[in-house]
Amino acid sequence: MATLGSRWLLSILLVIVPKCFAPAPPASPSLPECYIPCDENNCADIRCKWDSRLDPEIPTHYSLHWKSANSEQVYGINGTSTSGTIDREDYVHGELRVWVQAKNQHGSAQSQAALFNTADIIKLPPPTVSSVSDQDSLEFSWKSTCAELQDLSLGQCEVQYRTEAEQVWREDKDVLHGSYTVDSPQPGTVYEFQVRCSCDRGLMSDWSAIHRIRSTETAPDGELDVWSDCGIFHKISDCVVTWKKLPISQARGLILGYEVRLSYSNGAPVLVNVSTAEPTGRLACEETQCHFTSSLKDVASVSVSAYNARGATKPSYLALPTPGEQKNEQAIRLVMNEENLTVSWDPPAQLSDNLKEYVVQYKQAGCPPGQGFDWIKVNKRQTTGIFEGRYIKYTAYQVSLFTVSNCSKVHHLSPVIGYSVQGTPSRGPSFEVSSIADTHVTLSWEPIPLSEQNGVILYYQVVVESGADGQNVVYNVSASPQRESQTFKLLYLSPGQEYEVRIRGVTTAGPGENKTAEFKTKDHEPFAHLIAVVLGIILLAVICVLCILYRACREENKVWCLSASLTKVPDARNSHIFRHMKHQINDSFAWICIPVNEPHPKISLLEVVEKISGPDGFTRIAVGDGCSQVDCQDDRREKAVKEECQRTDHRGREDYSKMVDSDEERDGEASWSSSEGYEKHFMPTALEVLEG
Repeated sequence: MATLGSRWLLSILLVIVPKCFAPAPPASPSLPECYIPCDENNCADIRCKWDSRLDPEIPTHYSLHWKSANSEQVYGINGTSTSGTIDREDYVHGELRVWVQAKNQHGSAQSQAALFNTADIIKLPPPTVSSVSDQDSLEFSWKSTCAELQDLSLGQCEVQYRTEAEQVWREDKDVLHGSYTVDSPQPGTVYEFQVRCSCDRGLMSDWSAIHRIRSTETAPDGELDVWSDCGIFHKISDCVVTWKKLPISQARGLILGYEVRLSYSNGAPVLVNVSTAEPTGRLACEETQCHFTSSLKDVASVSVSAYNARGATKPSYLALPTPGEQKNEQAIRLVMNEENLTVSWDPPAQLSDNLKEYVVQYKQAGCPPGQGFDWIKVNKRQTTGIFEGRYIKYTAYQVSLFTVSNCSKVHHLSPVIGYSVQGTPSRGPSFEVSSIADTHVTLSWEPIPLSEQNGVILYYQVVVESGADGQNVVYNVSASPQRESQTFKLLYLSPGQEYEVRIRGVTTAGPGENKTAEFKTKDHEPFAHLIAVVLGIILLAVICVLCILYRACREENKVWCLSASLTKVPDARNSHIFRHMKHQINDSFAWICIPVNEPHPKISLLEVVEKISGPDGFTRIAVGDGCSQVDCQDDRREKAVKEECQRTDHRGREDYSKMVDSDEERDGEASWSSSEGYEKHFMPTALEVLEG
């Protein structure tokens, strides 16, 4: 079945296709239109024109044919592809039948026939227009040649007019008189006027030449729309004041110039008058905007007014933005193509009563001040702004959102970069290789200029190629905000190895051109890590030793720490006497481990005497060698101290506290006496004194 169906379809195509492409006679021309053109003096021959409908691949010949109503004789002439001429002398009055014939090598075709009276196809020249103007109306008048040429009366006329700025004509037909009045025209506005007429018989003439007239001027109305163009980066030094020209309905005449008042933050205001007729370099105007080219350094606010011969507008006030007040407080969204730019943003959580309006602006990257720039003012209750124009593809446009308060203070909310059509970056970022080590290097680069990005940079692609094995390693680095430099550290490189690194920007359209650099890592240093480890171990050991010594001094070896530099002095705290007093004294000074050496200490004197039992049974005290009791006690005490020191040194300077504590522990349960505890250990016995 499929084979039979295919053969049937092929047979039909073989029959139809040759007929479609076979040579054929030419198409029929359109109905001819004939007229008799006249000027101020006489009329010319009959001219006919038609639509040829030529086939450019097949040569075709056209001929114009006619015959009068009272004759069967057919006349013809060869014409061009679009027009032909009939001798008028033979057909001053009467009816004619006219048609067009087309012929080629494959046949011929004929148009429909046009039937007319030669008196009805007379076409007069356009009227001559004059005008009169006053404050309330515009009056146009014209003159026709009907009576002069054909002894005919003037028939109907058609009028069309518009302002110079309008594109569409306003038409009025069936005007019976030789004048026309425009009531209540716009003041100071240029009007364009045209008229065409016919006699009581004949065709309508062509339109007259455009006649222009300006209505009476009055003082301009309204205020100028003033704003500031501070470039892409919003520097106050780059700012210029710009304003939109008044529409015709508000200008009400020819604007002769502008008055610009500059208010400085540290001085009196300055008034500058700039003329549109004689520009001095401080005023630059384009089709719809003008801007003041002088510097705005130290200018706090500006006011601008326009004037004509009848008066001036009310000054428009603008406070210049304060440097450093840009804040990304509100995100804005863009929908952009080559003909439209739509900007939208989220409304604030609470609408401020002090908010007057929003201002949305765009600035084309790379354009000088006052150019590639536009703005619109949006009601505070709206969150969308729409621009119409022609936006160049692959070109950056910075869109910014501002708020204006009731006191005219301007606050910059946020900027964003947009493109009508995105492409790939035309160059890579300029970068350098720094901090080259054996296994790592640092890359730093500046962002690609806006004029060469051709799209929003999503990230930068870093490609590292090793010279040894030719392998590539690719890193994707997020793009930072515009004008911020970036750094990236390449790790895990081989020592003493040559590398090639390439950096390129990537947009939604793909990666752009590369920027390339070469470098070689340093040779490996085998002892570098070992030295660092050894130094670390030594430092750790020193710290540990210091900690041990410090702890020993703080806890149980405080007195021993000082024994090397101080004479050994008995510590009274080890005495049983002071131990019994611990419950009675304040313990807040227990931290003191070193007794304070008084300059003149008060020393208690101890006299050691021998007890002798007398014959009467009483015990007596004997003092030897005839010395006083106090002197003998001093001598004996000094001798005992020397012997004690010798014994202590001989034992290797045994720990003082340990000796005292051990002695007291052995005698802890014994009753206390003058020869026990503190005194027993450190003071000489009576026997030792006598022997000495």
